[in-house]
Amino acid sequence: MRSRRTDYSESTKEALVDSAIDLFTKNGYASTSLDAIVKRARVTKGALYHHFSGKQALFEAAFNKVSSRASAQLNKSVEGEGAPWERALEGVQEFIKVCLDPTYQRLVIREAPIAMGFERWREAEEQYSYGIVRSMLDQLIGEGELGDVPLEATARMMHASLAAGAQIIAEASDPKKASAEVFTVLIHMIDGIRRDH
Repeated sequence: MRSRRTDYSESTKEALVDSAIDLFTKNGYASTSLDAIVKRARVTKGALYHHFSGKQALFEAAFNKVSSRASAQLNKSVEGEGAPWERALEGVQEFIKVCLDPTYQRLVIREAPIAMGFERWREAEEQYSYGIVRSMLDQLIGEGELGDVPLEATARMMHASLAAGAQIIAEASDPKKASAEVFTVLIHMIDGIRRDH
């Protein structure tokens, strides 16, 4: 049985992370104070330091929650019914949807490299999305959908292309238009290594 104290501790932590997500999305990492986060979460500064060592640790928890949600969304689309090629196309469409989410754009793409440092951000981002890309390509190769391409190199290059696409969408003055262009390019790229059917 979970104790009431454990439940309270978990809900406090969740309130802090949710508040951090909202405020980092609206104001960015540099302009968000810990005071504003605890005020919004309706907890004390002591409660914050009980769970997190500071602002960067709280940002990483916010990043993890948003990335984990996006990863679950992508996994669901590529693990559905239908032929691997159709699921791959659905996966690309779902990825574009994720990139159009303002919270994902601001927190994961624009703020994370600043808050976490480029290397740490790349490592964390890869943890959430690289496996999905590799698994999908592995299935496509297994089904004979793709030409004779090396899995690891193809997965790395495709993952880098998706990351570049996310950046283009996040920085665009018209994200909808940019997302349509990114989608077209990504489909052409995947189609380019597809076997003739």
